[in-house]
Formats: sequence, C-alpha cells, structure tokens
Amino acid sequence: MNHTSRPTRRVLISGASIAGPALAYWLDRYGFEVTVVEKASAVRGGGYAIDIRGTAREVVDRMGLLPDLRKAHVNSQRITFLDAAGDTVGALQPEQVTGGEAGLDLEVRRGDLADALHTPLRDRVEFLFEDSIATLDDTGDAVHVVLDSGVRRTFDLVVGADGLHSNTRRLVLGPEEPFHHYLGYVFAGFTLPNEFGLAHEAVIWNEPGRGATLYAHEPSDRVHGFLTFTRETPPIEAFRDPRAQRDLVAARFPERVWHLPRLVEGMSRADDLFFDVVSQIHLRTWSHGRVVLAGDAAHATSFLSGQGSSVALVGAYVLAGELATHADHAEAFAAYERRMRPFAERNQALATSGGTVVTPTTREQLEARNAMLRDPAAMARAMATQGAEEGRAAHSSLALPDYPQAG
Repeated sequence: MNHTSRPTRRVLISGASIAGPALAYWLDRYGFEVTVVEKASAVRGGGYAIDIRGTAREVVDRMGLLPDLRKAHVNSQRITFLDAAGDTVGALQPEQVTGGEAGLDLEVRRGDLADALHTPLRDRVEFLFEDSIATLDDTGDAVHVVLDSGVRRTFDLVVGADGLHSNTRRLVLGPEEPFHHYLGYVFAGFTLPNEFGLAHEAVIWNEPGRGATLYAHEPSDRVHGFLTFTRETPPIEAFRDPRAQRDLVAARFPERVWHLPRLVEGMSRADDLFFDVVSQIHLRTWSHGRVVLAGDAAHATSFLSGQGSSVALVGAYVLAGELATHADHAEAFAAYERRMRPFAERNQALATSGGTVVTPTTREQLEARNAMLRDPAAMARAMATQGAEEGRAAHSSLALPDYPQAG
C-alpha cells in the first residue's frame, strides 16, 4: 500500500440512492471532502425489497450496518407460481430462484437500506437535494461544475452514481444508446392496497412473455405490484409520458383472470409508478479524465440478476479504497476497474442465465418450468445445478481487499 498523507481531495458524487451514499461513507472515513448532489427532494424511502448477498454482505458488515439491516430483514418465505387461468402450479423458496443463502442473505426495503447508508453521513457530508449537474468542465487539474440551480463549484474528482440513465455518463461519454444493452423486457412497478391477504411472499402469474406479480414484505395494508412483458424494441416514445406508459402496460394485460384487473387499476391510480425497461450498461471504460462512474451508471446488472444493489455496494467500497490507496486518480480508477469489472460482468450474466424461471418468454419455456414446479424433486435438482450454484458463486466471486485503516 502506498497510502500517504496528502491534501484533502474534494469529491462530488451525483446520486443519493445506494452507490452514492455508500461511496460517500467510505470516502469520508478516508478523509475526503464529499458533496452529494441528488435531483430528488430527499432520500427516497419505501420501495420494494432488495437483496444483499455474498461479498456485499461483508461490505455492510464492515460499515457496521449489519445489526440494523438484520432488524429490517423482511424474510420472504415463498414464491407461488400461477398458470394463465390463475391456478397454482407450485411454489419455491426465494433462495431456490435467487441462489441466495437462507439465514445469511439480507432482504430489506430499498428505503431502509438508503436510510441506513444516509444516517451516518448527515453531519459529515454535504447533501444538495433538488439539484443536478448541468455542465462539467474537466481541465485536467480539476473539474469545474455548474449545477441546474446555477451554483458553481470546483472539485478534484466527480463520480456519477446516478443510475441506469446516468446524466453524468451522458455529459462525459455521450448519449446512452451505444452503452445500453436492452434485454427485451418492459416493466411497471407500483404499490396498491393489500386486499389479497399476502405477507412475506410473492405470487407470480405468467403467460409466455408476460408476468404479473404481487409481492408483500410483511403484514401490511400495501403490497407491491409488478407488470412485466417482452417487447422487441424499447418504448422510447413512452419514457416521458406517464399516460402513455399506463396505456401501454394496460393494453398488454386485458384478461379478466386472477387479479389482473385489480393490478391494472392499481397501476392507473398509483402515485409511485416506476416504469422502465430491463437493461444493462456495458462500457469499455468506467472513467474519463477526473470523472468516474459507479453502480448502475457504470455496470447496471438489471433486476433480472437481483444483484444491482449488491454490486453497487461492493463497487463503492473498492472505488473508495483505491482512491485512498493511490495518490494519482488515474491509477486509482484503473485499479478499481481491474478489480470490479470481472465481478460486475459475472453478476450481469445472471440476468440471462436463469430468467426463464420468473419470466419465461416462450410457451416451451413456460411449460417446461411448470412441469418442474409440479415435480418438486425435479425442480430442486434443476435449481441446484443451474440457478442456485451459479448465483452463489457470482455473489461471492470477489474477495474484498483490505484497504488502509479508515479513520
């Protein structure tokens, strides 16, 4: 390690979801002066549950967050699969699908994780909410930033941790399209009244290329709904038009079977609709000059992998550690990418290796899955040799380096 004393480096992080606050935590401990800019008005609460597995679990343990996150664990116990008529085909434990490890993995609401990451930073890190980066001018020795609010600041480094559709990435590397790897699915997520008696479980209805899910973390008066379908091309025309989004999704679920009408109605009334495509980001490099990308902005894995937040947590730890270890930012960025890229790419591969269990695209895939669900022994054998082992290996495929002792 060539960790030596050096002047405090000023870092601007764009994005206050998962990767941004996790990176801010570690950089602050290493003595960096950190500012986080976020276009939302506050840290976003609530949200569906996400998983923290493998190497990421060790990261949150090193952050001292494990006890609180264990208390927030929602403990989903069952995923039930339905056929086109709404009749039960079979059920699995979540770990059989995700490759997780029962009793070790954490499943927490996205908002609970965001709060846990933000709480230790409140009196230590500057947060600028309801703002975003308008322009970046990297002069080689600093980055001069103008925010949408008109504020002008100068930083030594800028980190784009602002998600799949990263504004920072666009400013330094250009339009998203060359890096956007569309996986063929569109989804809408939202909450609706829990009129179904669900708790600690998910129920999934499938037709080829379409899926509808009700997901309940625990006994509550609200439940999460998801409507997912395949589409040959991304619905670019609907991205900025909520009415067009609702119309597009509703048109794909016209049947009056199971709870589909209630899901479509719930989507039409929801004030928290999250509409997007299932995609990944593939980049030749994660940095340019004094600007570097982290989390989904660098290597979105997609929700089909179940690993977006875990990979973001690991990447934040590694990026901060390399910056603390190397006096030269270019060396730090290169080391960060060397360590993280194999891990990120292995977890990206999970999105296409086992997705036919939850989102079968053809009738043949659906019938094969349902046949296995009706034969628990066959399904257990299939998941043990395919999804579970592959997932566990990917989740823990990076051994965390030990960086200089944080202050």
